[in-house]
Amino acid sequence: MLAFLVRRVLIMVPTLIAISIITFVIIQLPPGDYLSSYIAELESQGESVDPARIAALRAQYGLDLSATEQYLVWVGGLLQGDLGFSFEYQQPVTEVVGDRLFLTVVLNAATILFIWVVAFPIGIYSATHQYSWGDYGLTLLGFIGLATPNFLLALVLLYLGNVWFGTSIGGMMDPAYIHQPWSTDKALSVLEHLWVPVVVIGTSGTAGMIRRLRANMLDELHKPYVVTARAKGLGPMRRLVKYPLRTALNPFVADIGNLLPQVVSGSAIVSMVLSLPTTGPMLIAALQSQDMYLAGSFLIFLALLTVIGMFLSDLALAWLDPRIRLGAGTGR
Repeated sequence: MLAFLVRRVLIMVPTLIAISIITFVIIQLPPGDYLSSYIAELESQGESVDPARIAALRAQYGLDLSATEQYLVWVGGLLQGDLGFSFEYQQPVTEVVGDRLFLTVVLNAATILFIWVVAFPIGIYSATHQYSWGDYGLTLLGFIGLATPNFLLALVLLYLGNVWFGTSIGGMMDPAYIHQPWSTDKALSVLEHLWVPVVVIGTSGTAGMIRRLRANMLDELHKPYVVTARAKGLGPMRRLVKYPLRTALNPFVADIGNLLPQVVSGSAIVSMVLSLPTTGPMLIAALQSQDMYLAGSFLIFLALLTVIGMFLSDLALAWLDPRIRLGAGTGR
């Protein structure tokens, strides 16, 4: 087991290096840079541009260096915990993301928890009560959830909240707590506003997981080992949990690596609709303005989530399924 852990960690290092190179190249692909966009914006407003000041800003931000030198400076900063300097906000990236990154982690952790808590009981019930009225009703809800875009559901909730209750449900806290230090009242305000974006973002993921779990469970419930367990008199609940459910969980455990970044990136549009102070809208704005250090930090964060998620899913699979043997075949 220790050898497996060491091997997986060693693989993660070159993977992250390759991802950082690809990320930096993609950010550099659009013509120009942040200052080019800034100059074009000033000229469109009829303002004059001082070439000496632009040259000084290029030297200050390191934009006069070659692409290779810029990459090495950026990666060197990442290794030291320095995410770079945001051109647009005129602040270090660590100060810009601050609470946004924390609120993003809270929102998406709550969304993943919501997906698993809601999807698993419904999926198990649908599989064990195949073709019942409950199964048909839950299947219909699942199809509606899959067919409804997240941003459309967000707009509907915004409208209903304004028309029915006369209140706005946008944001993740009461406006009085914005830019205020964290306190118990501020944390409670976040929890009060959290359920709406969690439901909106988690709807499609919950519906999809219900359908996959139902299909996997039905496939396992009709296999000979389940019939044998029933013939031996094993209790229904023990027979369900110990064998079919445990085997049906494999695809979901393996999907942890994809679930984390999908939820984070998938909440960007919903965050814009609901005016959520998360990293999604900031990432889109950074890509549009070519604020390369800010955008690169977000993309590296998503890549890190993916790599860590795949690592955790591998460990969970090895623990969950006894048929998976670490290092199997090495002696063959």
